[in-house]
Amino acid sequence: MKKLIFLLVNLLFSLPAFAQNSGNTHDKDVASIDAIINAYYDVISGSGTDPWEFERDKFIHSTDAVIIRLDEKGNASYSSLEAEYIPLALSPREDLFEKELGRSVQTYGDIAHVWSAFEIRADPGVPADVRGLNSIRLHFEKGRWFIDSWTVQMETENDSLVSRFLDDH
Repeated sequence: MKKLIFLLVNLLFSLPAFAQNSGNTHDKDVASIDAIINAYYDVISGSGTDPWEFERDKFIHSTDAVIIRLDEKGNASYSSLEAEYIPLALSPREDLFEKELGRSVQTYGDIAHVWSAFEIRADPGVPADVRGLNSIRLHFEKGRWFIDSWTVQMETENDSLVSRFLDDH
């Protein structure tokens, strides 16, 4: 009987360790806020000959993740992650290198908000003239982080990336 109780107690205390590792090859991408934001930029960036990593991208997002884009007039367009994949899968991939320029992270319990300034280049060796700001919302659940939504606004003459978003990285 003592052996059975000992076995059950050990099993009970080892369950959280099993729950935190799903065995997915992308587990390291969601282990921390820094890891998931780095994975986010890594997934979107690459040469036209690199395959899209839809499985990895889907893994870092929550099931009902929402993408919001603001145009020059501040009008928002909303889409699901799956809706984002459709045009990508139907057209040839182009060279796109999105690089983070600065990051500010705020957390409260199991929720987090990340301001992430970025630039986009078609060629990593050519200076970028396209910059913007991502507002990324995340939550921590079942031993890992999930991206719930992000809103992106491109830099304009009226809305430039102020130094506070560029100096934190």
